[in-house]
Amino acid sequence: MKDARIHSICIAKERGQLKKEVEEANVIKDLGIEGDGHCGSWGRQVTCLNWGSVVKSNEEHHLGMGPGDFAENICIENMDALDLQTGDKFMLGDSVVLQVSQIGKPDHPSIVTKTFGVTLLPFEGRFCRVLQGGMIKKGDPVYKM
Repeated sequence: MKDARIHSICIAKERGQLKKEVEEANVIKDLGIEGDGHCGSWGRQVTCLNWGSVVKSNEEHHLGMGPGDFAENICIENMDALDLQTGDKFMLGDSVVLQVSQIGKPDHPSIVTKTFGVTLLPFEGRFCRVLQGGMIKKGDPVYKM
């Protein structure tokens, strides 16, 4: 089994926008990623997506989508190997702990669908609460707890 790693970290200052990639981020307990519009006291503080799903979508739909284009916060290489289900906890790097609060969400005409005609988060996104904060960076390992 291949190790899971952070492929990319992305943020946007406001909700409803495509996200831009950053090299590292401060993840705040009970809030989310510092500087991201989804920070707050709710169940979708951080959104994770399998990088393999982005690659597959690009191949199937002849697209060139990259980090943040699906409005995700964190793309994880080999995330499917973790088999993350609602309630599962996982660690990013050496300190950040997230818990999956829901899988997918109601689909609506989001900026992603309007811009690219395809979406992944409503079907595959792992929406998470931050149980323990800290700094994360690209390449950090990801472990199921």
